[in-house]
Amino acid sequence: MLDELRQRLQAHSPAALPSDRSFPEAAVLVPITRGAEPQLVLTLRASGLSTHGGEVAFPGGRRDPEDESLVFTALREAQEEVGLEPALVEVVGPLSTQISRHGIKVTPYVGLIPERVEFRANRAEIDALFQVPLAFFRDDPREITHRIDYLGHSWYVPSYRYAGFKIWGRTAMMVVELVNLLYGAGIELHRPPAHFVLPR
Repeated sequence: MLDELRQRLQAHSPAALPSDRSFPEAAVLVPITRGAEPQLVLTLRASGLSTHGGEVAFPGGRRDPEDESLVFTALREAQEEVGLEPALVEVVGPLSTQISRHGIKVTPYVGLIPERVEFRANRAEIDALFQVPLAFFRDDPREITHRIDYLGHSWYVPSYRYAGFKIWGRTAMMVVELVNLLYGAGIELHRPPAHFVLPR
């Protein structure tokens, strides 16, 4: 499965963003464990943080001026937030860049990591760290759908719940792109699901 993921990501053309505006840059690492049942590693951000506090996210953050690349940013932030050594990460490739609601251009990079890693969460930034089997998302077990109006379009984004954690928003969009790429899951973000009802 991981060999297939490598091939599909290397052949993948992430969606392009409009180039008529410049945004501050950030990067996140989308860590996947090697093994018979690959796991996706996610964090719960500390509730006291000024942005995205108390939300589920991939490890990552803003690009520092001295960062040589966005891949470097993703690896540096993962080391700072969860103690993941960059040498343990095989960066496979990027997913589509997104603009956060705070006006930050965020590029996700998928990275393969050992099946067993001793993480060290930075408690100033991370309240919890957890893993979800990638296969959990394959059949789209969403609780609800959120409409996000983004870049001039409406996106219908699933919200998942696993072990008490809510996975939603742009993190869920990244997960959907990954699962569609790996499994051909066909999870649609541009049209509402049949059961979707707009709030009154």
